[in-house]
Amino acid sequence: MAESNKPLLIKRYASRRLYNTETSDYVTLEDIAGFIREGREVQIVDLKSGDDLTRQYLLQIIAEHESRGESVLPVDVLTDLVRSYTTQATSVVPQFLAMSFDMLRDGQSKMAESVGSMNPLANMPGFEAMQAQQQAFFKAMTGGMMGGTTPKADPQPEPETDDLDDIKAELAALQAKLSKLGK
Repeated sequence: MAESNKPLLIKRYASRRLYNTETSDYVTLEDIAGFIREGREVQIVDLKSGDDLTRQYLLQIIAEHESRGESVLPVDVLTDLVRSYTTQATSVVPQFLAMSFDMLRDGQSKMAESVGSMNPLANMPGFEAMQAQQQAFFKAMTGGMMGGTTPKADPQPEPETDDLDDIKAELAALQAKLSKLGK
């Protein structure tokens, strides 16, 4: 594969077929979703007009996964997104979502780094099931972007108190920024 930090250019022909310019072959939406899961940035452009169609196709990929029962986004979140398109909150919502996903990725990285043997919650009934759900959620929300670096269901993977305090402080700072933006 060519430079992985350079977006993979996909051209859409008038026939709506999608053409991978790196491998000189046609691709499907599922192929594009696979590239993204592997960590590639993708840019989809209309061959004739040069319009960037990336957002439209990413939304289509999400819609297809949701329609197949691979639900990640709760109905409440989808409803709020629809509402945000018709309110003045449109300027805040994209920033909030971007910051939330950044915080999610950072939290997942910190959690993976700080797996320690001192975990007071490990003896709590149902802890392993809760942890497995949390890992599945992180994987679903990041689309596997962490490339399988999520720790396996180990009986003690929990961030150390200092890291948890850092995460809480970051969350408080983000909430304060959002409060200022809302005013």
